[in-house]
Amino acid sequence: MLKVIREYSKLNKSIHNLLTVQFFVQLINVSFIAILPLYMKKEGYSDAQYAHFTSYRYFGILALALFLGMYIKSRKILPMFKIASIGIPFFAIMILVAVQLHSDSLLILSHLLWGMTYTFIQIPILPYILRNVPKEHQTLAISLNFATWSIASIVGGLIIAIFNGLNPILFNEHNLLFAIATISFLNIYFVSRINKKEHIPTIAKQHEKLKDHDWKIIFRALIPTTIFAIGAGFIVPFMGLFFANVHHLKTSTISFLNFMTAILVTIVAMYVPIIKNKFGFQKAIPTTQSFAIIALILMATTEYYNNFNIAVFIAGFFFLLRQPLMSMAVPMTLEITMEYVGERNREIVSGLTSAIWSGAACISAIGFGIFRHLDISYVNIFYITAVLYSLAVMLYKLLLRDYNKRLEAGLIGD
Repeated sequence: MLKVIREYSKLNKSIHNLLTVQFFVQLINVSFIAILPLYMKKEGYSDAQYAHFTSYRYFGILALALFLGMYIKSRKILPMFKIASIGIPFFAIMILVAVQLHSDSLLILSHLLWGMTYTFIQIPILPYILRNVPKEHQTLAISLNFATWSIASIVGGLIIAIFNGLNPILFNEHNLLFAIATISFLNIYFVSRINKKEHIPTIAKQHEKLKDHDWKIIFRALIPTTIFAIGAGFIVPFMGLFFANVHHLKTSTISFLNFMTAILVTIVAMYVPIIKNKFGFQKAIPTTQSFAIIALILMATTEYYNNFNIAVFIAGFFFLLRQPLMSMAVPMTLEITMEYVGERNREIVSGLTSAIWSGAACISAIGFGIFRHLDISYVNIFYITAVLYSLAVMLYKLLLRDYNKRLEAGLIGD
């Protein structure tokens, strides 16, 4: 593990500062996901109201995604990070104020603006890495960027558990979220430490209009991502409900499972560059995704025999196995997609990817609600996800095959 950590030290300080900014952004994100619904419930809001107000975050992301992907194409990205470093913690605090005041209009506005400012780091960060990190270190930077979510989940979970456990009155949900959002203003310092010199590819300046992009290549690259995102939307936000309703686990036990998963995802993400170098994209991506699908199916089938005590242990085991396996492929699919579409398309693809994940989250959440309203079991919903995942894996295989053809023809990077 120390050898792996030393590999990440090869990244320059500017990238470390940028990924520190990303860490604090994700710390706010995971903490608000974890305990904002609990805080709103104590303030008298229903689960449906929480879901309604939270949906405006996704609308905020969707509203700016395509525009921002186009805007940054031939421009410096650093100013976007500065906006995010101030806006994200500020609007997070505004959400807390809105809940206290029971102001629906302020809640909608603050969620909407939070989503918009979130795009100012989520969309430009991958193009920034590909522009400014040497080719041999790009996988390291992409993997560490991906790992910030799970690292923030570990840190956020520990902060909430320890302080709330010590004094649940002083460190209630509101105070914890306010403290985390306030601490995250440290991002202003870390943004100021990012290298002011940026590389803007000449090719980006030559292709600023929508018609100048290679749309056939873009659509081919994003179809697997779209199918994958829809499938993920059916299960990822609702794993807690599966364990609570099917296996009757307590919140603390589910939280412990999520904590353990975050640790495993972090460890696995750190090893992605080694896995990629050893097996290559062609083997590593479909293999890890396929094993993750098998783990998902085996976890889901425990609903058939949930009356046996062993079922919950089997479900927990395959849950802990599934997430790291699926997460292992994500940095590699991101890298292969960006290489496949080339420099002229990277910014708009980053924007479209963000829009796809946000849109898929909305669509899948509505679909999940309909399925449960029709009394369709969790196991069958998870089977639908497994089918979508399997289709996405096959499409990724075709994409990898075409990637190799384009690489041999000298078209990658054009």
